[in-house]
Amino acid sequence: MNEATMPRPGSIALVTGASSGIGAATAQALAALGCRVICAGRRADRVEEVAAGLGDKGLPLVLDVTDPASIDGALASLSHDWREIAILVNNAGGDKGGRERFDQGDIEDWVGTIETNVTGLIRITYAVISGMIERDLGHIVNIGSVSGFTPYAGGTIYAGSKYAVHGFSESLRKDYRGTGIRVTEVLPGLVRTEFAFQRWEGDPKKAQKFYDDFGECLVPEDIANTIAFAVSQPPNVVISQLVVLPNAAP
Repeated sequence: MNEATMPRPGSIALVTGASSGIGAATAQALAALGCRVICAGRRADRVEEVAAGLGDKGLPLVLDVTDPASIDGALASLSHDWREIAILVNNAGGDKGGRERFDQGDIEDWVGTIETNVTGLIRITYAVISGMIERDLGHIVNIGSVSGFTPYAGGTIYAGSKYAVHGFSESLRKDYRGTGIRVTEVLPGLVRTEFAFQRWEGDPKKAQKFYDDFGECLVPEDIANTIAFAVSQPPNVVISQLVVLPNAAP
């Protein structure tokens, strides 16, 4: 196992879905550890804003995890001094049209959720891991969900996608046990972000009511701090799973 598996000043991290919410907060938390952070996302203006907030530790990268050409082109565009990615945070995700009975949802929304939450996560991991193997150095953090072990009515596709992330994460960790590559899955409860607005296609009243009806929620910084904790452990420690809940959760 490579003794340098902990973040060092200048270690390069790639965070997907970094334009807002958990991704943006994670970029800030990793930069605070001394990492240089590639802030990846589909919205150029937003990732540029997040990266600019990190000063010389931030680099914006327009990338769509559901598009293989976008992944390949974005990673190929990185300059040589930004290519040795030591930390990958697979945060990009969605649930467009979610909270509907399966037959009442739109099939394209369902497929799109799988493309983002599962296929996209696998694609970006596959694209990055070869360099980690070559250097025997890397930490992959996958953002799962408590929905990945507690399904609910109206969550057939979203919960199903998070079950897949859970299985992928555990198997991936076992694939690379005893090497310098560590794998962590973070499974949050409800986090108050823009997620609900995306789920209901920008209906602010519906999204706000969803969060308000739930009660106490986590905030993005809670998950970012959890990620920072996981990647900061000594080389002999692998945090395989971290479930993060609001204090008022049952």
